[in-house]
Amino acid sequence: MIKQKIQELSKNIFNDVVANRRHIHSHPELSFHEVETSAFVAKKLDELGIGWKRMADNGLVALITGEKPSDKVVALRADMDALPITEANDVPYKSQNVGVMHACGHDVHTSSLLGTAKILTELKSEFGGTVKLIFQPAEERLPGGASLMIKEGVLENPKPDAVLGQHVMPFIDAGKFGFRSGQYMASTDELYVTVKGKGGHGAQPQSNIDPVIITAHILIALQQVVSRMAAPTNPTVLSFGKVIANGATNVIPNEVYLEGTFRALDEKWRAEAHVKMKKMAEGIAESMGGSCDFKILNGYPFLINEPKLTAATRAHAEDYLGKENVLDLDIWMAAEDFAYYSQVADACFYRMGTRNESRGITSAVHTPTFDVEEKALEDSVGLMAYLAVKQLGN
Repeated sequence: MIKQKIQELSKNIFNDVVANRRHIHSHPELSFHEVETSAFVAKKLDELGIGWKRMADNGLVALITGEKPSDKVVALRADMDALPITEANDVPYKSQNVGVMHACGHDVHTSSLLGTAKILTELKSEFGGTVKLIFQPAEERLPGGASLMIKEGVLENPKPDAVLGQHVMPFIDAGKFGFRSGQYMASTDELYVTVKGKGGHGAQPQSNIDPVIITAHILIALQQVVSRMAAPTNPTVLSFGKVIANGATNVIPNEVYLEGTFRALDEKWRAEAHVKMKKMAEGIAESMGGSCDFKILNGYPFLINEPKLTAATRAHAEDYLGKENVLDLDIWMAAEDFAYYSQVADACFYRMGTRNESRGITSAVHTPTFDVEEKALEDSVGLMAYLAVKQLGN
């Protein structure tokens, strides 16, 4: 059976997959700068005899066509960029680029997809249809590499019937995978706000228009967008992580600067909330004698897993891994530019567990101590290969 062949190949190539992952981890590159990573992937595809095309500068797309008759197409996506974080792990494959780290597992995603490509190349005589490999740049930075690759036609010629992607999850034990049907991850918008007043001596507030007090009122009032304007059934997050009031103990500044994020799971509500936030902040500032410049930078849309595809994908995962190793996921209010694929094609984005408490591998993504249990790579390459073959109707 093809399942047993995939499982055997996954074991055989495990060391190579780990070596690829460690090489990529040691040489991380920031979004839109994945030059060496892209070249490494291209070299590995060449070694497998897989033709490829460059897209969105550092992105790559490649095709593997089975030898049995079928016109079905499935796309498999991995991202390649790293984060501006200094790695704190003391491991042989520690980042050699100071201040840059694969702290979100994209090294795992890329090496896994290369491993999956190896398996599918070995099994071309066993399946029909076409597998489109998408190695994507710049997931971590707006406007997102996915949006750029889609604009350049990555989902055309041939057009995939489904797009699958996987992502590390340090809260799930290695060997287990998680799925969720329907709404899964949030849209993300960046907020840049400047509250203006009239600064002066702190001992003479009557002569000033205090932007600090205005900002305090705005921050508290804006939470009504979440607690009173959003339906309780509509998950919404509004957080401000930067507030700069550059005055002193006795100096009221002229302005206060804020940066925040807004997240939602409904595009109609997202647009409505933008209007409400801006109107509320500007109105409060004006009523208190100041003004407010409220800028919203639209980010990724929300991510939706197509129900029929996700149900089928989950069933195939249970068949490959065993039901005990397939979990239900809750809504995750983080964002992913895979959402762009899910907005224009049937898509399923699932999670691979990478946790191992006995070895202290428990850190969250986007932290200096993030790492993965590499044993998970054997399942990640095999499962994605199996899902691709089954999605193609084999």
